Amino acid sequence: MAITEDLNVASNEALITPEQLKDEMPLTGDALESVKSARNTIFSILDRKDPRIFVVVGPCSIHDAGAAIDYAKRLKTLADQVADTLFIVMRVYFEKPRTSIGWKGLINDPHLDDSFKIEEGLRIGRRLLLDIVNLGLPTSTEALDPISPQYMQDLIAWSAIGARTTESQTHREMSSGLSSAVGFKNGTDGGLTVAVNAMQSVSSPHRFLGINPRGQVSVVTTKGNSYAHVVLRGGSNGPNYDSVHVSQCEKALAEGRVSSNIMIDCSHANSSKNPDIQPLVLNDITHQILEGNKSIIGVMLESFINSGNQSIPENLEDLKYGVSVTDACMDWTTTESAILQMSKKVKEMLRNRNV
Repeated sequence: MAITEDLNVASNEALITPEQLKDEMPLTGDALESVKSARNTIFSILDRKDPRIFVVVGPCSIHDAGAAIDYAKRLKTLADQVADTLFIVMRVYFEKPRTSIGWKGLINDPHLDDSFKIEEGLRIGRRLLLDIVNLGLPTSTEALDPISPQYMQDLIAWSAIGARTTESQTHREMSSGLSSAVGFKNGTDGGLTVAVNAMQSVSSPHRFLGINPRGQVSVVTTKGNSYAHVVLRGGSNGPNYDSVHVSQCEKALAEGRVSSNIMIDCSHANSSKNPDIQPLVLNDITHQILEGNKSIIGVMLESFINSGNQSIPENLEDLKYGVSVTDACMDWTTTESAILQMSKKVKEMLRNRNV
């Protein structure tokens, strides 16, 4: 019998449902309260009730859960040191958008060997998030696959939509139902229009096809997310973190009648993907705040235990510990120094920033 569907599909494999995974690894007790508190703190910063700056910092992507916990413990100590000025959130990115092909992240390929043990990746990812949250450290991630948030979103304090997907209707609809605040990056060309349009869309209710906690295909109806904001990450025409570009962004947000909150990504095109430049970008942002800017409410940094990046070797035993396998990161010592300096500089002026 002739068929007309699934001609290019090799197989279909049923996964554990979101409900089953959450029953296996529940969010309860102090960890649950930690996530709720972190989200509320970010909401308060975005509402200008809390004058602190929130800092999303961590590896470009997670490939080694052990190294991620090592990093998280260091970051928790630093977060406690700067808690009066900065609210630290750890980047825990499991999914990586690819320009063409390449490793797609811990969930998709947890063993980095093209074995694509996705169910195992979901388990490793959820366990890691629980371990980090149990340290009292908030987590963030990029919401890339429209299904994976059903497995992880209850543990996330802040979500990002990447430059490649900000224009996607699917991601705008999904974001309208996320329980966390969500940052939309400007387009890969550096333009702001797609981010402004996304923020307009995400604040509204949507109906779309998705899955429910039992893994059934369903019609998802959302209420709209009132805590969307823009993330400046530079573009093909260069960086956009300086005061001129920030002023242009403020104007575009006002004209679009969307949130005036601006987060600035110190990596990606804003540092020309050179991790050594990130502290310089952060310093420039700090001085904009000191000079009276009130729209900048957050920053993002790509950081790991050791600097640089590495290709995934054929022999995985040759992987260098604490070194990114995607974008290059600055090392822990540089990260700690940059954040401590920012905290020290803004301490006095933050008291009156939102008055």
